[in-house]
Amino acid sequence: MPDRRHYGFEGQTPEIHEDARVSHESTLVGDVTVGPDASVWPGAILRGDVGPVEVGEETHIGDNATVHVSTLGPRVMVGHSCVINDSTVGEESLVGFNSTVDQSEIGRDCVVASGAVVQQGTTVPDESFAYGVPANIVPLSETTIDVDRVFTDYHSGEYAHLAERHDELFE
Repeated sequence: MPDRRHYGFEGQTPEIHEDARVSHESTLVGDVTVGPDASVWPGAILRGDVGPVEVGEETHIGDNATVHVSTLGPRVMVGHSCVINDSTVGEESLVGFNSTVDQSEIGRDCVVASGAVVQQGTTVPDESFAYGVPANIVPLSETTIDVDRVFTDYHSGEYAHLAERHDELFE
């Protein structure tokens, strides 16, 4: 059996739903809960040491992302190499590759662009688009983003099916 990098911290140990797919090459520390049909990909670090990390149902955390003391709602997509620190991300939101969300609140049905930096204390309202450094925020309705297509492309359940096909990564 492959090494699993799941560590307790001050009496708290990670809890992974039996239907979740967590790569044996990811690291989970302390008070971490991973919900049903969620996936955590190689290199991801979920650290629940000074507070909990909660990963909602059907939420997917991409390769090399770091999530520290944060809550990710259901059907959230976290792209590769993101950093989410002490934040909340609402349901059905997408956090793009290499973006940073620090001590902030992302509403439901939001898109955070690749490379965006959502600074401390920022609230991104429901159905918004955050882009740039520091992040500018506009309603999704004022953009040309086809939200249905974005979520079909990145979160239609295909990511969960992809995790199922990677037997060796998730044994």
